[in-house]
Amino acid sequence: MPINYGSQIKEHNQVRSAAGVFDVSHMTVIDVSGEEAEKYLRYLLANDVAKLKETGHALYSTMLNHEGNVLDDLIVYHMTFGYRLVTNCATRTKVMRWMIHHTSGFGVSVEERPRLAILAVHGPQSIDKVCEILSDEYTQRIRKLSNFKGIELENWFVARTGYTGEKGLEFIFPASEASEFWDSLLEADIKPIGLAARDTLRLEAGMNLYGQDMDESTSPLAANLEKTIAYQPTDREFIGKPALIAHKLLRDEGKLPQLVGLVLEGRGVLREGQKVVTDKGNGFITSGSFSPTLKQSIALARIPINSESCKVDLRGTLTSVRIVKPNFVRFGKKVFE
Repeated sequence: MPINYGSQIKEHNQVRSAAGVFDVSHMTVIDVSGEEAEKYLRYLLANDVAKLKETGHALYSTMLNHEGNVLDDLIVYHMTFGYRLVTNCATRTKVMRWMIHHTSGFGVSVEERPRLAILAVHGPQSIDKVCEILSDEYTQRIRKLSNFKGIELENWFVARTGYTGEKGLEFIFPASEASEFWDSLLEADIKPIGLAARDTLRLEAGMNLYGQDMDESTSPLAANLEKTIAYQPTDREFIGKPALIAHKLLRDEGKLPQLVGLVLEGRGVLREGQKVVTDKGNGFITSGSFSPTLKQSIALARIPINSESCKVDLRGTLTSVRIVKPNFVRFGKKVFE
């Protein structure tokens, strides 16, 4: 993916108002099969794949190390053959090594699928526009999909998942067919979107970026990712669980930071790495930018838990910012108070 194809702001607004396509084929696709695939992933992941009762259902999860920190965040889909994981590009080597190492003792196969492409089409018009170029049989099934559900269409997999805070579809299919499908999407007036707009879209949606908002030194409890953990049933053991219990105790004692949203009401731009000063101590911005939708600067920041007042060091001047829930825009609308 290029940083941008033209204007970053126009690309951002295209997704919020109509439809855009992202070539995210750099993501890592890993298929897990075998008689003990479910048992293996229930041990490997913090969330519980036993929740995926039907083929096509999807789950957002973290993969933790033994210290209870985030090795990666990913989507796992329940497939007819077992499970499909889509993980980050930059973590490919360590995740594959980790997964293969932990197959010991499980009747399971782990296979990377580098010859699969991923195109993500998002925006309020995305599904209607995609359905203009697909067969009636496919469109009828796609229109019935709800959020975090997918379907297998011969050698294609289509899911209602994404990274923008808008409705849309992700297509995982043979890379040999990607160019033709890409051209068809552009002919349907779905515009190409680059990495820069993808980043501002996901920031507005309050979605973490691995390596920036969290990494393998970060507890999911300090990254607004507790939703990726299934503590029930209590008899399920998974990698990192004992450490997470210790993290919860630290949080209860106020010794674990939290990831919050920040809003700058005045002029200026919040940026990654800027120092944050609160009434409970100091923190830092993990992701920050000007929001094209809100027309103001927003950020994700890791600060002491239960902080009430907050200022950011903007070029040597401590500037007041508002603490909000780390979720700014959904379906093109402001969602914080």
